[in-house]
Amino acid sequence: MDPRDTAPDSWEQEDDVEATIDGKLEEAFTAFNVNAKPFVPNVNAVEFVPTFPMNEHSENLDSVVAVEKISSMDVLESAAPLENGDSERTTEEPWDQKEAEPNEEEPGGDSCGNRGPSEEAVTEEVAPEIIEEEEEAPAPKVPPTQPDAPKKEHVNVVFIGHVDAGKSTIGGQIMYLTGMVEKRTLEKYEREAKEKNRETWYLSWALDTNQEERDKGKTVEVGRAYFETDKKHFTILDAPGHKSFVPNMIGGASQADLAVLVISARKGEFETGFEKGGQTREHAMLAKTAGVKHLIVLVNKMDDPTVNWSLERYEECKEKLVPFLKKVGFNPKKDIHFMPCSGLTGANLKEPTDMCSWYTGLPFIPQLDSLPSFNRSTDGPVRLPIVDKYKDMGTVILGKLESGCISKAQQLVMMPNRHTVEVLSLLSDDVETDDAEPGENLKLRLKGIEEEEILPGFILCNAENLCHSGRTFDAQIVIIEHKSIICPGYNAVLHIHTCIEEVQITALICMVDKKTGDKSKTRPRFVKQDQVCIARLRTAGTICLETFKDFPQMGRFTLRDEGKTIAIGKVLKLVAERD
Repeated sequence: MDPRDTAPDSWEQEDDVEATIDGKLEEAFTAFNVNAKPFVPNVNAVEFVPTFPMNEHSENLDSVVAVEKISSMDVLESAAPLENGDSERTTEEPWDQKEAEPNEEEPGGDSCGNRGPSEEAVTEEVAPEIIEEEEEAPAPKVPPTQPDAPKKEHVNVVFIGHVDAGKSTIGGQIMYLTGMVEKRTLEKYEREAKEKNRETWYLSWALDTNQEERDKGKTVEVGRAYFETDKKHFTILDAPGHKSFVPNMIGGASQADLAVLVISARKGEFETGFEKGGQTREHAMLAKTAGVKHLIVLVNKMDDPTVNWSLERYEECKEKLVPFLKKVGFNPKKDIHFMPCSGLTGANLKEPTDMCSWYTGLPFIPQLDSLPSFNRSTDGPVRLPIVDKYKDMGTVILGKLESGCISKAQQLVMMPNRHTVEVLSLLSDDVETDDAEPGENLKLRLKGIEEEEILPGFILCNAENLCHSGRTFDAQIVIIEHKSIICPGYNAVLHIHTCIEEVQITALICMVDKKTGDKSKTRPRFVKQDQVCIARLRTAGTICLETFKDFPQMGRFTLRDEGKTIAIGKVLKLVAERD
């Protein structure tokens, strides 16, 4: 179709029917420009510009305007936009769809290659959108980490504790102190928080990114961020403290090597979190069950007027916590480290503070840096429990690599469905890499599987060494808290690594003496709180699991019922299915 055919059509809609005669187009233009001043008011000028479909007509019109040397201001105003009509076009919506789309992908432009001002206008329009998308991750800080990434040890730190203890605030403060969040961004958060009368929440917004979390001041999903010190690369997992979101917290703790238990020193707040029903106890226990070896207890809000960096209050919190943490299974001398801090002011997080002369240990970040390295087997079988999955130019999965190494283009198997998949790309903490080692938090783009075919709790393995899957297993269970007795036929929710599945206790095999470890000769008819037993469990669906002896990360589990953690346990034996 001849491009000139389109011009008369648009002119017919705008103005004169004479313009439909293609041969007399120039005459019509001339007539219009000279004689018809009243017909070109300013209001119509804006609509008039974008209806030009092709470049040659605007050039044609420019030449006519130049020849005529129009003097009237009204007509000049309507002619001015026509001279650079293309830059006007880029801002109009229909033109974005018709012309700008092909040009956005190829910044040179094809049909618009010869338009100087238009090209600038397009880049000006498109650039802010691109920048906004990239602002999510701290873009300038990614490139320097690439050469160092393999050398630094990856450590996953989960922040746990009662709701409102200050976990997200401390996480945001650490990101600011280590330069992962810019001051400008925090100032923006502070302004927005002030508008909502929530000044003290602004630091937590670095980790609580969705609107619901910000409005309510409660973390729901496990927030994820990272920072670096001289020796190590840390991934922060900010777990929700509210009891409704404990399943999310278990998912976060299952990815962690190290837990930071945040408690509030404020009068009344510590007691609420520590008493029965508070999340301080449950979180500490779940972290231990999830396989966390080291626990740093941050006594937060020491700057509160009710505390004022008081050593007595600090010692009081410590005395109450130690016996409980010991009972859960942490060794107070080796595994636990207490320190006072203020998340809101950042005191004692990176630098020592003058307010707290009685504390002689290292501040929080240097303390993290000085912890001994974790032993991880790089030559073990590939095991990557999946925490989450989504669609993004293919299927993307998230999880922590527990053992083995993964590299780009590697063929792996998704258990328990035995799908063979290929790794298209690997991101370790948002930095693209060619291979990954145990302990790293990864995003993998996979080929050969649809996002709907994956569930959290599935495991990525290498084909030579698949993980075990099944429904029936024997386990040692410790009943932590349950009002009534537990008999065969009891149903609960099983949390094992990143998997959540309904489970039934089908049989109680024997009791175990807590002190001696001796097993009873007779089968118990029931078990109750604080007892230890060996039981047979059967899940509703097939799950991936290993025995605790072979692979501790995939052999520990938690049983929950009615929103409470009732038992913790370890898998002793996998039972083959009977046909």
